[in-house]
Amino acid sequence: MSIIGVVGGTGSLGGALAGRWAKAGHTVLIGSRSAENAAKYAAELGERVGAKLEGCTNLEAAQRADIVVNAVPFAAQEERLTEIRDAVQGKIVVETAVPLMPPRVMRVQLPAEGSAAQRAQAILGPDVKLVSAFHNVAAEKLATAEAIECDVFVFADEVAPRARVVKLVADLGLRGIEAGSLANSAAAEALTSVLIFVNKTYQVPGSGITITGKLTPPNRA
Repeated sequence: MSIIGVVGGTGSLGGALAGRWAKAGHTVLIGSRSAENAAKYAAELGERVGAKLEGCTNLEAAQRADIVVNAVPFAAQEERLTEIRDAVQGKIVVETAVPLMPPRVMRVQLPAEGSAAQRAQAILGPDVKLVSAFHNVAAEKLATAEAIECDVFVFADEVAPRARVVKLVADLGLRGIEAGSLANSAAAEALTSVLIFVNKTYQVPGSGITITGKLTPPNRA
């Protein structure tokens, strides 16, 4: 089991991920700008999911964790990653940000770097094992105990970190699918705007993506 630090853990996505991982047996640190708010939220979340979580500052969560998940919105990405940069060198950092630009969130608008994931790697530096995931799964569905019909694409330039995060996805009760390099993250990030459009047009709450066909696990022997 891992020690997972969730930066922005009091938000909807961060809290939903934290609750499921805690139920799966991982040690989970809820990070927030306020340690007091984080501790209060961790206690409330722990009571709801029947597992123990700990609240602390974002920086402390990043310092103590084996794997750090950045669950803040794209608008806060640079500020938060800059804050934790020194603490995450050599670690796996999972970036979840999607470059939505209100009010036109149903229109694809990728950053100059190509994707939010590549932007995160540039901010954190080459020694951080950056993995990108959780772009197309609805936080409100993750926050329930129900099974979710949605696959999770996982992107990274290195195989080992990517495979490790796929296992963490499985601990959430979802299927993680290795989908290639960080550059490929642009496709999943763009799909979020497409899904928001689909949700509104067809009045479906939290639509997701599922890959059809029988998948054979990668052979890396």
